[in-house]
Amino acid sequence: MLNSDSEMRAMLTEAKTIAVVGLSDNPMKASFGVSRTMQRIGYRIIGVNPLVQGDVLGEKCYASLADLVAAEGKPGIVNVFRLPKFIPAVVDEMMALGLDNLWVQLGIDSPEATAKAEAAGMHVVMDRCIMIEHGRLGIRG
Repeated sequence: MLNSDSEMRAMLTEAKTIAVVGLSDNPMKASFGVSRTMQRIGYRIIGVNPLVQGDVLGEKCYASLADLVAAEGKPGIVNVFRLPKFIPAVVDEMMALGLDNLWVQLGIDSPEATAKAEAAGMHVVMDRCIMIEHGRLGIRG
């Protein structure tokens, strides 16, 4: 069920690596701050952003999920910081790569992407902040 506490808890408990689609190298951006906090909690954060060259938060940033999976293997969660119009394409790429945990950040909602992802059997969290929910659910490292 979309955004259920049990689904969010399972994702956050089982995952060790979070791919962040739209991760910025600008410390003033939400994607950077949220990702840095999740990294400090103990998750490995790997960025996906074709506009960022080099490392972000001490990890190589990849141009696509496909590039990340080819180099690093499958991440536990794909956390998305992109506009709603881009989310269906992220779901398509996840489907092609066999990734099944989609988390779309607070303020971003795509009913089309939700329907597509759920039809493909993915676990979906939409319009929720991964950092806030981690704290609210009381998950320990």
